[in-house]
Amino acid sequence: MKICNICHKISATDKDHTDCIQKRSTEIENQDYKNSLGEKLNLSKNNQDIGIEVKAILEHLTRETNQEDK
Repeated sequence: MKICNICHKISATDKDHTDCIQKRSTEIENQDYKNSLGEKLNLSKNNQDIGIEVKAILEHLTRETNQEDK
């Protein structure tokens, strides 16, 4: 038996729990997606074509990313 490195609970095998590994990879993928969203939309070229709602969401994500970086 071993302690899972992710959830810190006892694991019956000598590895981390499969669900914990999947959950962590999903979280990392979501964070990577958030970080690359602005680049994908190419905002610097045509930010006038984007709706107000989308601009607000992107500003929120940018603020969230900047806070995490600090």
